[in-house]
Amino acid sequence: MFKTIRTLAFAALIIPCALPANAAQVNTSLPAKVQKALQANKISTNSLSLVTLPLTGPGTQTLVNADLSVNPASTMKLITTYAALELLGPTHQWRTEFYTDGSVRDGVLNGNLYLKGGGDPKLNMEKLWLLMRDLRANGVLKITGDLVLDRSHFVHPQLPSFNDDGGDENKPFLVGPDSLLVNLKALRFIARAEGGRVNLAMEPPIESVRIDNRVKVLKAGKCPSWPDVRYNPVTEFDGTTVIATGKLPEGCSAQTYLSLLDHAGYAAGAVRAIWKELGGSILGKDRVGEVPKEGKLLARAFSPDLVEIIRDINKYSNNTMAQQLFLSIGAQFRTQTDGDDAKAAQRVIRSWLARKGITAPHLVMENGSGLSRQERVSAREMATILQAAWQSPYAAEFIASLPLVAMDGTMRKRLRHTALEGEAHIKTGTLNTVRAIAGYSRDNNGNTWAVVAILNDQRPWGASAILDQVLVDLHRQPKSVATSNP
Repeated sequence: MFKTIRTLAFAALIIPCALPANAAQVNTSLPAKVQKALQANKISTNSLSLVTLPLTGPGTQTLVNADLSVNPASTMKLITTYAALELLGPTHQWRTEFYTDGSVRDGVLNGNLYLKGGGDPKLNMEKLWLLMRDLRANGVLKITGDLVLDRSHFVHPQLPSFNDDGGDENKPFLVGPDSLLVNLKALRFIARAEGGRVNLAMEPPIESVRIDNRVKVLKAGKCPSWPDVRYNPVTEFDGTTVIATGKLPEGCSAQTYLSLLDHAGYAAGAVRAIWKELGGSILGKDRVGEVPKEGKLLARAFSPDLVEIIRDINKYSNNTMAQQLFLSIGAQFRTQTDGDDAKAAQRVIRSWLARKGITAPHLVMENGSGLSRQERVSAREMATILQAAWQSPYAAEFIASLPLVAMDGTMRKRLRHTALEGEAHIKTGTLNTVRAIAGYSRDNNGNTWAVVAILNDQRPWGASAILDQVLVDLHRQPKSVATSNP
């Protein structure tokens, strides 16, 4: 017994000394090759915030400019998707439904058809087609009333439009969220040069959008990587005319995605296009309204589980889906004191972090996607949240949603043919003055680290190579020496 007491007393003496010594192992300097890369691109070391934390083995953490408030660009999606996993749950789904205030008889719906959006981030054309196919299977063919779009699920914030510095408001990555988001509001234009002429098609074939084809065909040759086919939309009183110009060699094709219509116009146009293909007709007009209390359910579709949604968001950095998810968190937990669903989401996420003991005074979330000039976080805060996610019950689902280095997503072309291929799950972030990476990386000893590197600079030229060097240096740890028990 006395021997046990002496052992415990000895342990009590040495453990307090061991912990501070271990905690003091912090590197506050950038790796030499990272510094060299910054100098080569004439970027100040003050522009880079870097934090690396060992999660599964020994290692010295790095903290450089760790507590600066910086714009994280799309790495902000990591906070949104991790919060959604724990707050909404990995199996959370969204619903989209058709209702009517009339009755169906002999294939005719005498009344209005209501399409109620539930905020589904992934309501694509295939899912909408299946939903309308169910409507057709339920005996509906002709609709005598109006097509009414219920977009009341979200309480939208009043946010300024994002300025992408490109002057092109039709870029798909700028599409905002909506309760009834259909196919990410994207129109796909396909040009094919065959038979001495260029054929143009649009998917989905929305009647209010017309194509003025002025593209010229060239003699057969090598198909260009960047085809010279341009689209100029012109809004007119009865719709939109897209003037297509340029040239395309015989036997070649090109495709372009544009966002030309508002959410209501796109959703209504897509519904009418599919319904027409199914042999149906809608006699009334298109309008926005809410499903009446006495509305009868005709058909319902469910989204994929949230784990699939966050994979699309993080792998491909989908801004619209991330904003949709952010508002979904707000809508789920909205109270009367919340002005809108963005404010509700901000409140709920801060409360959720506080319950984990995470204080994040630098964290500013505007829309949850990083497509913002206002969103902020510090590298230390981001790394601390990644560390908490590593310990989450849903860690596997979260980590699997991130791009695999040199293999898929936004990291598929980076660090190919290096030791890091397939060894790191890294989310990227890009704005005109921001380059960022954040996620998890294994070192050459097989241990996992949380890594955050955020560069804010007016001229971030060569920043991808600089951030890649961070991962390369992190991977090169001193070899662990295995020791056997005496």
